Amino acid sequence: MPDNNPRPDATAGADGIEENEWLIYRGAGEPHDGISALPDPPPWRDFDGGPLVEPGPGTDSASTRRLGAYRHMAQLHRPSPEELEIVNAALYLRRPLLVTGSPGTGKSTLAHAVAYELGLGRVLRWPIVSRTTLQDGLYRYDAIARLQDTQIAASSRAQTPGGIGSYIRLGPLGTALLPTARPRVLLVDELDKSDIDLPNDLLNVLEEGEFAIPELERLAEREPRVEVLTDDSTKVTVEDGRVGCRAFPFVVLTSNGERDFPAPLLRRCIHLELGQPDHKRLATVVRAHLGTEAARIGDDLITRFLERSRSELLAADQLLNAIYLTHHAAPPSRDRLADMLIQRLDRPR
Repeated sequence: MPDNNPRPDATAGADGIEENEWLIYRGAGEPHDGISALPDPPPWRDFDGGPLVEPGPGTDSASTRRLGAYRHMAQLHRPSPEELEIVNAALYLRRPLLVTGSPGTGKSTLAHAVAYELGLGRVLRWPIVSRTTLQDGLYRYDAIARLQDTQIAASSRAQTPGGIGSYIRLGPLGTALLPTARPRVLLVDELDKSDIDLPNDLLNVLEEGEFAIPELERLAEREPRVEVLTDDSTKVTVEDGRVGCRAFPFVVLTSNGERDFPAPLLRRCIHLELGQPDHKRLATVVRAHLGTEAARIGDDLITRFLERSRSELLAADQLLNAIYLTHHAAPPSRDRLADMLIQRLDRPR
């Protein structure tokens, strides 16, 4: 039987690298509108939240810090074919991407790279610590501030404070699940630092793409539309106390491998393991952040960094610190400064 949906053939890019036409994210470091070619989601990941809200703000300074002031240099190195295919699998299937690897391998930067290349705006970042709960990511209701404002207004006969929406702010996860035409990018950073319950608590929200705000649900009959604040510091209208996505966000969960995750979470994610970067990739990182001249002068430090990383746990940001500082230091103290800044992370305390 003939194939009615043949897979596009691979074609050679301008730089001679073979490209697959199905790839939406290409890792080229140049913005493009490829997200508009993303096919409809599979039926089990098709969401119908609404009404649509305005897209989020554009790329901010956080992405500039992550990708580098010379980020156009990223064209000089592309992710591996396997890495590209896994990222695109998460985009196509509307599944969270679980990115694991040692510190400094570029796990968090990947979220910013996808957002920048596909024009998906500001990355919503949710840093995880041991005390983080699901509620922190979804929304916060400041009942104490509302009570205080009411008491102040009553005692001073001032104007009555605003409605309940003035005291509700959506968190990064809650903002990512707003009904937008294009997906937002959500970075759930260092999930392995969380309390043991958080990965399980995330299951239903990531599966259903929606959540309720009980404080607004209770008012839905007399106040069905309430304006609340988002993680972008803009206002959106929530209807009937529920938030549900239209385009499922591109969710990047990062982990340094400090703990295992439950099987139900793993089966809902696409897994990408980032290995230690090679010389070419590290040189590209240095060029992106510090420029071509710094990469040339610091080439010997890159080589030493790679030699040490075979037996020691090191992070790429240590290398960036060393190259930046030694670029301004006299030669006699250069090696000493580099050794001082690049210390093994797994050394006994």
